[in-house]
Amino acid sequence: MDYKEIYQKWLADPYFDEDTKKELQAIAGDEKEIEDRFYRELEFGTAGLRGVIGAGTNRMNFYTVRKATQGLANYIKEQGGSEKGVAIAYDCRNFSPEFADEAALCLAANGIKAYVFESLRPTPELSFAVRHLGCIAGINITASHNPPEYNGYKVYWEDGAQITPPHDKGIMQKVSEVTDFSMVKTMAKEEAKVAGLYQTIGADVDDPYDEALRSRILHQDSIDRMKDQISIVYSPLHGTGNIPARRILQEMGFTNVYVVPEQEKPDGNFPTVSYPNPEAAEAFELGLKLAKEKGAELVLATDPDADRLGVYVKDSKTGEFHTLTGNMSGCLLADYEIGQTKELKGLPEDGALIKTIVTSNMADAIAKHYGVKLIEVLTGFKYIGQQILGFEKSGKGTYLFGFEESYGCLIGTHARDKDAIVAVMALAECAAFYKEKGMTLWDAMLAMYEKYGYYKDDVKSITLKGKEGLAKIAEILENLRKNPPAEIGGKKVLSRRDYQADTVTDTATGEVTSTGLPASNVLYYDFADGEWMCVRPSGTEPKVKFYYGVKGTDLADADQKSAAFGQEVLALINSMM
Repeated sequence: MDYKEIYQKWLADPYFDEDTKKELQAIAGDEKEIEDRFYRELEFGTAGLRGVIGAGTNRMNFYTVRKATQGLANYIKEQGGSEKGVAIAYDCRNFSPEFADEAALCLAANGIKAYVFESLRPTPELSFAVRHLGCIAGINITASHNPPEYNGYKVYWEDGAQITPPHDKGIMQKVSEVTDFSMVKTMAKEEAKVAGLYQTIGADVDDPYDEALRSRILHQDSIDRMKDQISIVYSPLHGTGNIPARRILQEMGFTNVYVVPEQEKPDGNFPTVSYPNPEAAEAFELGLKLAKEKGAELVLATDPDADRLGVYVKDSKTGEFHTLTGNMSGCLLADYEIGQTKELKGLPEDGALIKTIVTSNMADAIAKHYGVKLIEVLTGFKYIGQQILGFEKSGKGTYLFGFEESYGCLIGTHARDKDAIVAVMALAECAAFYKEKGMTLWDAMLAMYEKYGYYKDDVKSITLKGKEGLAKIAEILENLRKNPPAEIGGKKVLSRRDYQADTVTDTATGEVTSTGLPASNVLYYDFADGEWMCVRPSGTEPKVKFYYGVKGTDLADADQKSAAFGQEVLALINSMM
């Protein structure tokens, strides 16, 4: 059937409720809107679903959530994991609680117990809950930092990480085999409870999760001495971080913690920001205002599902606040966690620092300095989780720290996804540790540049929505493959990596070797002096991203080189549009 026929079926089929039909009747005659809602099924990718909320096959709604869950249930049964159950969490977004229940009741109807959080919880706590409860899988209803009109559905496996091979492909196959909504099972909530197939969870997971975080504190002594001398402003950006972040800071002993009042309460419409992303400057406008009022030196903001953390730190010499990118805060925490672990108890011989391929090369310098292994993985924190699982299974390798440029890191192995709550804890501890030495976090960052080099990393992206946008993104990557650039802005490409073809090509000799990583639609270019560029479609938004990094002789030089390289990247983008 074409999109028009599917649209008419939704209008006529008694399976779909009246609210859904009214929404669809309201777009009658709007061919472009009808096509966008029905030209395809919302893709169940390697992490699950993400899309605009609304009626239609290409939208997030009760029906697409049920269908995805039926496929997951079929896979769980095939794997013999029904008895273990599935943990389910959700964030502050519109329809998140309802979608969580739809998933739970579909699982229950398939004889699989659902453990559902009583209210919204952070993504990392869902990852923790999967392992804590001994579940076969986890579902998290969230669209992370996407705009308000989005929601999503992430799937985790029993190791607590988002699904990776072979489970991702296996689940995707089972979801694709659910070809009609009549194949989807569900049941009444009260029936599921009576049958012991729907269990509400809360403090029984919150408390062990909090305890796991506190076990990662390295210098409570510094905190005890400095806790009254540090002021922290925090914003949950209307999301899930408010209660757990404030709880951990209070338990650590910090007394001057101020929450941005306008952004404190959960709200899926995100009224104070257009885009609830701690990477964006607008997310910090209210926080910085409050910081100036309170004389705070540290401003923190977590995204709606509290797996990403944005940071501003005060320069005591100028009074100016500087933003720390995900690369900067990640490197600051990596250096602190590894360095202080070495000081307090020594480093294991098989210790490893893990980063993604688009993360700063400063991480390489940190690993080299401490004599630990640097492991590079594909973009996506699930691949860092996969490495931790590999360490556990083989008995070889000790996880020290892992992070990615998109404002996410993990300290400890209590979770297998990035954890902004533990990052809040660690940055507050860092602030106390350095304050005792007469340094701010900005001073610590400058000292790192002096020690490891002036690395500067950035990203340019273009948004291409809808059917045409998807086609254009594919075209951009295909054109770069067919016509690989020999240089960009006068910079000669020394080698290029095609992770989809699993090739690394030396442009001078023509020698081709393997990337050593799984296939992925990513292109990477190495230039002289440690400069690089990487091109990949976003896995969560209708964007294609161009990451790049440079190394300068000082901050001003790094800034100048990065700005110039950024202009060349924009020129490359424009040439392909």
